[in-house]
Amino acid sequence: MMYFTKTVKMWLCTTLFFISTFITVASTPTEKLNIKDQSQWKGHKKIQLELIVPVSISEQPIQGHIVIPNTPLPGNPWVWRARFPNWHTEMDSILLEKGYHIAFINTNGMLGSPRAMKIWDNFYKHITTNYHLSAKTSLEAVSRGGLFVYNWAKNNVDKVNSIYAEAPVCDFKSWPLGQGKGKGHKETWEKLKKEYGFKNDTEALAYKDIPLNGIEELASAKIPILHMIGLNDRVVPPTENTFLLVDKYIKHGGPATIIPCTKGKQDLWGHHFPIETPQIGADFIIYHTPKIKKNLNANNYHQQRGGIKNSLIKFTRNKKARVAFLGGSITYNHGWRDSICQYLEIRFPQTQFEFIKAGIPSMGSTPASFRIERDIPNLENIDLLFEEAAVNDASNGRTNIEQKRAMEGIVRHLRKKNPEMDIVLMHFVDPNKIETYNNGNTPEVILNHEAVAKHYNIPSLNLALEVTERINHKEFTWEKDFKNLHPSPFGQGIYAHSMLEFLDQAWSSGVAEDDKITTHLLPKAMDTYSYEGGKLNTTALKRIPKGWKREESWVPKDGKRTRDNYHHVPMLISETPNAILKYKFKGKAIGITIAAGPDAGVLEYAVDNKNWKKVDLFTRWSSHIHLPWYLVLEPELENTNHTLYLRVSKEKNEASKGHACRIRYFITNQ
Repeated sequence: MMYFTKTVKMWLCTTLFFISTFITVASTPTEKLNIKDQSQWKGHKKIQLELIVPVSISEQPIQGHIVIPNTPLPGNPWVWRARFPNWHTEMDSILLEKGYHIAFINTNGMLGSPRAMKIWDNFYKHITTNYHLSAKTSLEAVSRGGLFVYNWAKNNVDKVNSIYAEAPVCDFKSWPLGQGKGKGHKETWEKLKKEYGFKNDTEALAYKDIPLNGIEELASAKIPILHMIGLNDRVVPPTENTFLLVDKYIKHGGPATIIPCTKGKQDLWGHHFPIETPQIGADFIIYHTPKIKKNLNANNYHQQRGGIKNSLIKFTRNKKARVAFLGGSITYNHGWRDSICQYLEIRFPQTQFEFIKAGIPSMGSTPASFRIERDIPNLENIDLLFEEAAVNDASNGRTNIEQKRAMEGIVRHLRKKNPEMDIVLMHFVDPNKIETYNNGNTPEVILNHEAVAKHYNIPSLNLALEVTERINHKEFTWEKDFKNLHPSPFGQGIYAHSMLEFLDQAWSSGVAEDDKITTHLLPKAMDTYSYEGGKLNTTALKRIPKGWKREESWVPKDGKRTRDNYHHVPMLISETPNAILKYKFKGKAIGITIAAGPDAGVLEYAVDNKNWKKVDLFTRWSSHIHLPWYLVLEPELENTNHTLYLRVSKEKNEASKGHACRIRYFITNQ
């Protein structure tokens, strides 16, 4: 049995997910970050990187690296060095031991140019995404590195904690031009003009986007800066650089500190000097890095209950396995599901997996309870099934009784088909659930689904509560990070991480030689009308009355969208009020699935010609799509033979354009 360390789990959760699943989100096809080599640097892992950028920026890959501390701090704070990464590294060593990452991108000959800034933007995006580094960085500059850090910081004020600099160049007229008292460097000046695209010295001298200019926003944001300088520096004279910048910075309200380094040998015309107090620099960066509490433990939001040991035994011993994912759009979309699939394939390399993707947008527990056998072939051979419906059950307006009745129906249906099947129930998040939890209550849909999970001893993951409390813990935000009930790549990563923690905990005991597959007990039903016998039935009637028709390959004529299995398929249709349709069936529930589009009408119905009722087929989404919609018309019947009567009403919803009723299936519960 293979056991995973925390490092492997995080690699699976972040690297597999972000690189493999969402590479198009993190980058464009011509823009990516490759790992070239790994080594040790000051006792910590150093990863050599290669940034591929569009040819318009650079024809050659850009080299860089990241040094990963042995024990990273919560939130993964980091320092971004500009130029000379192996010069005066005492401070970096202190920060690594404290848990800070150190990153570097080699734009050495670009001297802070606009082209360099584009590369820095790309590197920032990749380094924060692929390595989950904090959104804000601490910038570190040496000499000409000042051109890089200040030019980037001015355009990215919200991404900077602080700026530390040693003898920084703040005006290229001082260096490399040497217009003032400095020695200058003619060859580098010519390179700078070419890099910036200046035609001559006059054009270069007129250029304003240098560190000395445009620092008002940085100062207003109170970004602290610290400069270590040599008072006798004749290469980058402080009178033409640091003193001018700091004076302007302070006058605009920015916090600034200058520390002159006067001890030890002053080489290269005073430009190379010992850093007398590297601890001060480290403390400066640490003090101005927001402290993040240790992240909450995902296992606090998991209920293992009866566990999923059967699937572990099968995945370990067998050569083939089947895993199904049943739910709505969050299951249908790429994201956490892909991470789980890749995790299983890596953890059980000898096992050939078949993954059944049965997520359909807008579907909750009621549709799942009736469509389950259609969408998961050979249901009796499923080893592990993930089920979610909390978002759609609530947003689609399903009642508390129906939510429990449908979820219980799914569980009983699955367990009757295969008593050895492991089932995992998940509750995903949305803004309403966050608000409910923050008001001190539990969302009703989660109470309903949890009641079923507890009754049948099924594991459950309350991801809605986990995301809420992580946001409250200030680990991330909804607006900038998670973004939507259809999560951003970051949000999908949060889901995936929690699920991998659950799987590791559930399977932590491994498989012993005498472990055997067990049969999950099926207790007495909570509700005798649960949809455990849910079934989709054809609309192919022997006799179709006047006012109704059956189109064998229906497609919308209004140009509106549909969903899979709801176009180019048979539909039983009527737009004629008062025309009655009869459907004979056996079961304790009867309903229909319809294409509820912009012209959806009002339907009148009765079972056995008694107690006629009405239902509006127009949903709040119908104006934009012919939405698959499941309606259980009568859920509590005797389990005998019945006749359903249907007729289109003369009434209609004010927002509807017609009276249409388009039936894809009749649904029964036997």
